[in-house]
Amino acid sequence: MSELVTKDDLRQFGLVLRTEIKNMIDTAITENKTDIDPEWLKSRAVRRLLDMSPGSLQNLRITGKVRHKKVLGSYYYNKKDIEELFNGE
Repeated sequence: MSELVTKDDLRQFGLVLRTEIKNMIDTAITENKTDIDPEWLKSRAVRRLLDMSPGSLQNLRITGKVRHKKVLGSYYYNKKDIEELFNGE
């Protein structure tokens, strides 16, 4: 006795396959992000990390206490400078 595969079966299989592939890609991206240790952090990441207001971060930038770069309208801060500033090194 043979079983027939219908168009609906194929559609359902395609949806399951697509979901599985998406999950595999998402997992790979998440694992790779944890391996990345950037030298420069965006403003939002620094503020979240230090629980700091935008104004406080701006003051650090203006007073020259941390190195920064402006790229396409976004500020990036040197991670080592941030760590040294708040670790008292």
